[in-house]
Amino acid sequence: MTANQKKTDVVLIGAGVMSATLGTMIRELQPEWEIQVFEKLDGAAKESSNEWNNAGTGHSALCELNYTPERGDGSVETGKAVNVNEQFQLSRQFWSYLVRQGRLTAPERFIRRIPHISFVQGQDGVDYLRNRYEAMLFHPLFKEMAFSTDHDELKSWFPLMMKGREPGEPVAATKIDYGTDINFGELTRRMMTNLQEDGTSVHYNHSVDDLYQNPDGTWNVNVRNLATRHQETYRARFVFIGAGGGSLHLLQKTGIPESKQIGGFPVSGQFMVCTNRGVIEQHHAKVYGKAKVGAPPMSVPHLDTRYIDGKKALLFGPFAGFSPKFLKEGSNLDLLTSIRQDNLFTMLAAGAKEMPLTKYLIEQVLLTKKQRMKELQAFIPHAKSEDWKLVTAGQRVQVIKDTEEEGKGTLRFGTEVITSEDGSVAALLGASPGASTTVHVMLQVLEQCFPERLPEWEEKIREMVPSYGLKLSDHPELFDEIFRETEESLGLTEHEEPVRTEVQS
Repeated sequence: MTANQKKTDVVLIGAGVMSATLGTMIRELQPEWEIQVFEKLDGAAKESSNEWNNAGTGHSALCELNYTPERGDGSVETGKAVNVNEQFQLSRQFWSYLVRQGRLTAPERFIRRIPHISFVQGQDGVDYLRNRYEAMLFHPLFKEMAFSTDHDELKSWFPLMMKGREPGEPVAATKIDYGTDINFGELTRRMMTNLQEDGTSVHYNHSVDDLYQNPDGTWNVNVRNLATRHQETYRARFVFIGAGGGSLHLLQKTGIPESKQIGGFPVSGQFMVCTNRGVIEQHHAKVYGKAKVGAPPMSVPHLDTRYIDGKKALLFGPFAGFSPKFLKEGSNLDLLTSIRQDNLFTMLAAGAKEMPLTKYLIEQVLLTKKQRMKELQAFIPHAKSEDWKLVTAGQRVQVIKDTEEEGKGTLRFGTEVITSEDGSVAALLGASPGASTTVHVMLQVLEQCFPERLPEWEEKIREMVPSYGLKLSDHPELFDEIFRETEESLGLTEHEEPVRTEVQS
């Protein structure tokens, strides 16, 4: 090690929810390890984890219809929904542990109970939702789901959406009352503050410009202070790249074999945000519909009650957009510079395969406000244009890779963990369900990168995440017990605010 190098145990790149969660876990498991966090922006949760940038506010598969596709025979596949919900339960358990330990106070600032509702229109949609309901009703993770086609009952669930509908219009909905709204920006900032108080060095306005591996397996991480332009090198035993859309470029710089033949395609999100407080107060639920035929899974429309900065908000979307940037605060050259010799043919193959996605994105970019309002009016028939404004959310980079099942240039709609063979570096790529399954993903990182330490860590991991290593769907009594405990710890047992039934005409 040269004189100008600083030695550390762990480097976390990016101050989003992934790094905050992994850092918190490592601090619990190995409190003596030295951790350095480097964030390009001037604070935590400024990009993908930010509450205005993060479209997913609690993906638990209670209402997201893209997780329950219809089979050719009309039956409904529930495996992905069960898997996502299992992963979300791990996150709840970890947050509950942190609250009980006093590491997270006032949980109502980041998590609230909100009904999760699936909504469909037309007879085909009604038939699909009924089949989905029957497939999920008796599953331990989806119990207490209600189904209705009755207009009067649906008015009590979402009066804002039922006003102005024709009495004979075929509509249906399912509802689960114990869904949640999660402010991942607030959660991330709290965890990052706790890490700083516990001795973790968090460096904002610091850019990681390069990293390379030493012969002994450690990593040299070259860091630049964006304010002073001062450069430093940290020599770390383990590096986690959790920089959102910026992770792909950094992964490529590692040069590890696992980084080859991987590309990324950026998609920006936009939402219609309600500006009329009277309208906002008339809706209290997360209501997800079905994506249009031919649209990608990320396009599932939803009318979403959220709490941001302590205030109730109402969002509708998402509408997709295109920007070559990989981060909202990124560069217009991001997409171009991510194309390398090793992933060129992967990217070209994806371009040929994904013409429908390209067409969809072009159509989305060209939408007028009147056209966006028409889509909103499928949810709120009487919605007025003057009550809604368009807000640009964050960038997400969909992973493109070669797979045995689907061949070269496959676009992946999900989260991918890439680790080196020796476990000394890991990178997180991809998007939804993302933040909601952070704990599951970070446990994967620990398992893949520190297998030799798992035997000594296992007891502590089970203290933090009691169902670790188990499927709660196979242990319904344990699920009931853990769910009750997390509800109580997170303050979710209190009665939520009622839905106002008066609707302005």
